[in-house]
Amino acid sequence: MRHKGGRERPTPMRYCSRCTLPATFPGVTFDAQGICQYCLRFQPSLIRQQMNRYQLKFAALIKKYRGRSEYDILVSYSGGKDSSFILDLLKNEFGLKVLAFTFDNGFISSAAQENIHRVVEKLGVDHILVKPRFDVLKKIFATAASSDELYSRKSLERASPICTACISLVKSIGLRMAIEKRIPLLGFGWSPGQAPIQSSVMRLNPSFVNLSQKKLLAPLCTILSKEELGPYFLTDTNLALGAQHFPWNVHPLAFLEYSQERIFQRIEALGWQRPADTGVHSTNCLLNSLAIENHKARYHFHPYAWEIANLVRSGRMSRAEGLERIRATEPSSIVDYARERLGLVS
Repeated sequence: MRHKGGRERPTPMRYCSRCTLPATFPGVTFDAQGICQYCLRFQPSLIRQQMNRYQLKFAALIKKYRGRSEYDILVSYSGGKDSSFILDLLKNEFGLKVLAFTFDNGFISSAAQENIHRVVEKLGVDHILVKPRFDVLKKIFATAASSDELYSRKSLERASPICTACISLVKSIGLRMAIEKRIPLLGFGWSPGQAPIQSSVMRLNPSFVNLSQKKLLAPLCTILSKEELGPYFLTDTNLALGAQHFPWNVHPLAFLEYSQERIFQRIEALGWQRPADTGVHSTNCLLNSLAIENHKARYHFHPYAWEIANLVRSGRMSRAEGLERIRATEPSSIVDYARERLGLVS
């Protein structure tokens, strides 16, 4: 399309008229009213039934495992709003003995570090900081920013390559820690849009974990040695254990009521403060902005598109807010900082 002067006019992005899924999202289709196939299939009553079922399943697990180990649950704690909320909830509403662990990816903001310190002290939970060598992380993140060989295209519909690399390490380190400390539950503060409710209470299977780890390690071993990667993944001894030694993965926000207003109200009472030093979509990480802009440039859709569309579709976020969030541009200063720290500056 041209306008005066003969220059090309950018074609406006088309979004689902009910949620916020963009036309550039892989495989999306729209009907005559502009509604995507995911909205057309969405059944609120079914989601409610599933939420009730998984709440009961989680309650049964708590009843079975509470008090059987030194800790009832190991929680991945990033210092962000959702993980701060779930940390509080698991201790104070569900009455679990919690061990929190924070994966320091080298990009935790100063405000997030202060939030982590205040929240764990206020809640009175034990806390472990896991800080891998930055030269190892730098190679992984820098490769994820430029290579299409690390992860499948399907996985990149849910998150950027950089964030996929980061969360893969978080999950692997957490799983190994839970196995070795004999903690029966492994918890995450993922939003209802990030992961399906069907995976919200799930027993990890050693055979599946072994297969997944091999697929994950194969491309990483082209840039790092097995010795360098070894501390962050399960050992052969871990993998040889039976299923009864593997924890249950739980991400309770999928089956609990999710209200941003309630979350902020509750965690601010713990001393958590909204960071002014992070980008649009993160309340803890200085790498997230680069991950978003890198993904948009390479794949032509926002890596949070799926998550935000799910939140809008389920009524947990307004469509106007969803559109505002995925149309936003990340702060260039934060993007440039992460790019320089990873050695991606030409």
